[in-house]
Order: sequence, then structure tokens, then C-alpha cells
Amino acid sequence: MTKLRRIGVLGGMGPEATVALLQRVQGAILARDDADHVPLLVDLNPQVPSRIKHLIEKTGPSPGPVIADMAARLETAGAEALILPCNTAHHYAGFITDRVAIPFLNMPQMTCDALAGLVLSGSHIGILASPATNQTGLFQDLLSDEGLSTLWPNDEDIVLATIQKIKTIGPTADDLALLQKATDDLVDRGAAAILIGCTEFSLISSKLSAPVPIVDALDVLVKATLAFSGATFSDHDYRNAASG
Repeated sequence: MTKLRRIGVLGGMGPEATVALLQRVQGAILARDDADHVPLLVDLNPQVPSRIKHLIEKTGPSPGPVIADMAARLETAGAEALILPCNTAHHYAGFITDRVAIPFLNMPQMTCDALAGLVLSGSHIGILASPATNQTGLFQDLLSDEGLSTLWPNDEDIVLATIQKIKTIGPTADDLALLQKATDDLVDRGAAAILIGCTEFSLISSKLSAPVPIVDALDVLVKATLAFSGATFSDHDYRNAASG
């Protein structure tokens, strides 16, 4: 039996998105027995200070020190790599990498690398993500390094309100309709691909359609997690994977 490497999950941002990650990791594995699944250490901490209050509203403390403490605990507990299923929280990735010696699998970086392999240099990437990632330049900087540029929804206030609503009551048909309209608009404006850069949107991303590739950052993280651990997995649409 192959010994799989243990992955630490910096979770709770938000809780449902963390659960979705776990479902997709479990659902993608070609398992014949329990031992074929990835060993995970999960710190599901919904008490991490709000990224929105710190980055957009400027009223709350930095989440960085709390996330760093989580990372250190997971490393001490035996994690051999760390993952963080929240794109916005990657603004604080430096707090993690400064605190631990184990690898940190950076979801936005890996997603932008994947997009660069799908579209021509100079292409525009439509972003469905928290406005905080726009304000901090998270995706813009990473995509610019790949020779790509970004397009954002015209009304980012509605996007933020939708994220907050999904965190409160889960995704609804209205949320899906809004995201589909935003996707259609981004494609009409010249997007060569759509990046799902918010894990709340990942909860309904499989229901979106477009004539260009739709790349969900959570899917990219799932694949990287499985590959790093050494699990045998199917390279399919993780968004339809469910626990069982």
C-alpha cells in the first residue's frame, strides 16, 4: 500500500466552501478501500477575522496572524503541505510561508498558471471573485506575469452582496442567475476564459455555461492536493464530486 502524504487544510473561510473542497477531494479518488483516500488534517475555523472587513471596509483586524497560527498548529500535528480553500485569504499567504517550513499549495497562483496554458498570450480573463481580490491586485498581478489581463463584472457591489448572501443562507437560483448573467457579460466583453475565484461561487460553478473555458480555482486546488498526496484519482469535473 502506498503511503499518502498528509495535507493540512486551513478551513472555515467559509465553512461550506471547506466542506465542498473535502467532498471534491474524496469524490475524485479512485479508491478500493478507505486507505486509498488522502489523509487530511482540517482546521475549520470560522472565527478567522473577516477578510472583507479588513480589506474593503477597513474596520477589522488582519486575519494574517490567526491564519499563521492555524498553519503552525497543522504543521505541528503532522501536515506535510498546507492548502487554503479561500482565494481572498491568499492575500495573507506571506503570513503562512513565513511561519511554516512545509509547502503551501497556492490556489490563485496554480489557477493562473493553468489559465495561461488554456488561452493565448494577451488574452483577457473574466473574473468572478470577491472585489477584495480586485482591490489587492491578487489575480491581476498573477495573470499579468503570464501575459494576461483581467475583466471584472461591472457591478462589483452586487457580486460582494451575493457572496455574503451565499455565506448566510447558501446558494439560490437567483445567485446562479446573477453569476450566469455576469459570465455572459464578461464573454461579450472579450473574456477568453472565466476564472471562478471565490469558493462561495464554487458551490454553483458547475451549473454555469459559457462558450469559453470556465476554470474553478477550487478544482485546481483539488487536483494539486491529490497529486501532492500521491493519491490515485480521476481527472474529471470535481465540481460534480460528492461525498459518499
